[in-house]
Amino acid sequence: MTTTYAVLSEGLEKRFGAVPALRGLDLAVAEGTVCGLLGPNGAGKTTAVRLLTTLLRPDAGSARVAGHDLVREAAAVRSRIGVTGQYASVDGDLTGRENLRLFARLHRVRGPAARADELLERFGLAEAAGRRASTYSGGMRRRLDLAASLVRAPDVLFLDEPTTGLDPASRARIWQAVRDLKADGTTVLLTTQYLEEADQLADGIALVERGRVSHTGSPAELKALVGSYAEAVVTDVDALPKAAAVLDQLTGSEPVFDHERGAVGALSTDPTLTLPRLVRELDAAGVPLLDAGLRPPTLDDVFLRLTGAPAPTKELAA
Repeated sequence: MTTTYAVLSEGLEKRFGAVPALRGLDLAVAEGTVCGLLGPNGAGKTTAVRLLTTLLRPDAGSARVAGHDLVREAAAVRSRIGVTGQYASVDGDLTGRENLRLFARLHRVRGPAARADELLERFGLAEAAGRRASTYSGGMRRRLDLAASLVRAPDVLFLDEPTTGLDPASRARIWQAVRDLKADGTTVLLTTQYLEEADQLADGIALVERGRVSHTGSPAELKALVGSYAEAVVTDVDALPKAAAVLDQLTGSEPVFDHERGAVGALSTDPTLTLPRLVRELDAAGVPLLDAGLRPPTLDDVFLRLTGAPAPTKELAA
């Protein structure tokens, strides 16, 4: 079966003066899927999105978005995509309904009033439709912004940090909206600092480092590259260095300390490491053990292993 790609780039390059932002970005996003674009700060994710949405022109390389050449058919690309960033672009002086009707008219959508009402209902904003957007909470404004990007039902939707700073309930609404879009056949390219978000939503992940895609795969496939996470919880925090030495020897990874819990853990790619072996080695080293465990890796673990950088913050606004 031949795969059709909604986004396909080869060797995209972009420099800002003497600083290279993209150094040959190769990206393939299949139609009707959610792709998570992850990477450390400064890796080139935002530049990639700005290029693929025609806001910037590449210095080298090529790309097709929604079947159109990024440079030669930029207007056609823009007519087939939607873009939502981490900061809402709606007009605070207009009501929610007025904002969506305005976007619908700008995009020459038939029946702008009906389309606006449909989106307000879909995103749980119908009761607040007559209020000015400036009175909306952050989560409501973000949902209104997402609704505005969907007034013409784009083939490809770019979501750049869509839930930054949102409370858990608002994030959950955005997550459900993304799932609904995928079910409707929309392709979504998602950049996010919340790795749990990518784990929950993405069919595939592209890990960007230094302006290139370094690893691709499903969340499960990337986790398989890491192995497992071994952890020891001790009864005496003075024993943490001794436990760390055992984990270092067993895993070959630098241990990570959690002094508040009296715990130390490390990533292991050794498929033969078992919990009984872990407990035996800790016991033989005289570690006063309260608990020990092996768990599947998270995307945070993947991020740490594959990039060598701490995972982005996952803290939420209250």
